[in-house]
Amino acid sequence: MISTVVWGTGNVGRAAIRAVEAHPALALSGVLVHDPKKVGRDAGELSGLDRVLGIAASDDIAATLAAGPRAVVYAASGDIRPDEALADIVLAIRAGAIVVSPALYALYDPRSAPAEVRDPVLAAIADGGGSLFVSGVDPGWGNDVLPLLMSGLGGTIESIRCQEIFDYSTYDQPDSVRYLVGMGQPLDYQPPMLAAGVPTMVWGGQIRLMARALGVRIDEIRETCDRRRLDNTVATASMGEFVEGTQGAVRFEVHGVVDGESLLVIEHVTRIHPSCAPDWPTPPNGDGAHRVIIEGSPRVEVTVEATDEGGNRAAGGNATAVGRLVSAIDWLAAAEPGLYDAVDVPLRPAFGKLGRRPR
Repeated sequence: MISTVVWGTGNVGRAAIRAVEAHPALALSGVLVHDPKKVGRDAGELSGLDRVLGIAASDDIAATLAAGPRAVVYAASGDIRPDEALADIVLAIRAGAIVVSPALYALYDPRSAPAEVRDPVLAAIADGGGSLFVSGVDPGWGNDVLPLLMSGLGGTIESIRCQEIFDYSTYDQPDSVRYLVGMGQPLDYQPPMLAAGVPTMVWGGQIRLMARALGVRIDEIRETCDRRRLDNTVATASMGEFVEGTQGAVRFEVHGVVDGESLLVIEHVTRIHPSCAPDWPTPPNGDGAHRVIIEGSPRVEVTVEATDEGGNRAAGGNATAVGRLVSAIDWLAAAEPGLYDAVDVPLRPAFGKLGRRPR
């Protein structure tokens, strides 16, 4: 059994504890938290499993890593604390752990990552013998393994479009929704996630990774962005009111240009309420989905909807990201130490999991 620590118990961490507990090759050996109110609480309670796992949450990073876990699922946020997330991950790798995480956007495609992010990781791998694999949903399997798998079904391929279409009122992360993405802010507010160059920083690596796997060369990466205001004030269950006239929807695209044509596109359509921007693409049921469209012969379109924690779409997305990462741990344990990407790490069948249910 592979001794595994889950670091962080928020939206991603809760799902990570459940995924580690369900994996036949992994043994949950520790849980790290930042909130003092969570210290000492059982991992089963923190993850929503409704049963005792016998693992008490700790805020003692040094002691937890000194115990020598073989793997760490780093589930703490990197959105608004990228430097701290990088430092934490480097610490775990230097302690000899395999680390899997969605937190560092720059390392979704390590080959194009800036040296200030990549080099500390490579140095930690050389010193400690650990490994790192960074992935998620979007960026993540929604624009790497899924479109690449689908591309193998085509005779000719003209273009690939990957879409995330979501109602963010289901996303229980108010600071990111209101300030990082700008929902509920005046349209003269500049959301950090939508600033020029940021979409390319986050999703450009996925464009490059797809291009590399498909054997084409990217000439350049372009961005487009459109924002819409709310026509009426709307109330949400988890984040309160969003006022009429403020940003209610955003649509941006990151284009990979090949031989002068936009052939690889990652598109996000995000709303705080279905009434905003109804002419933009919508998910099948109104809550959220990931979709890949391959234009060619044949034309192939696949839409993926995931739910978890009582039918929540955002929780479902988080759980699929965690599933991708946690399922990679035993493969990474058998591989040489290194910095891996989604083309390196296979998405494999869920061996030994069929019929297993939460207890």
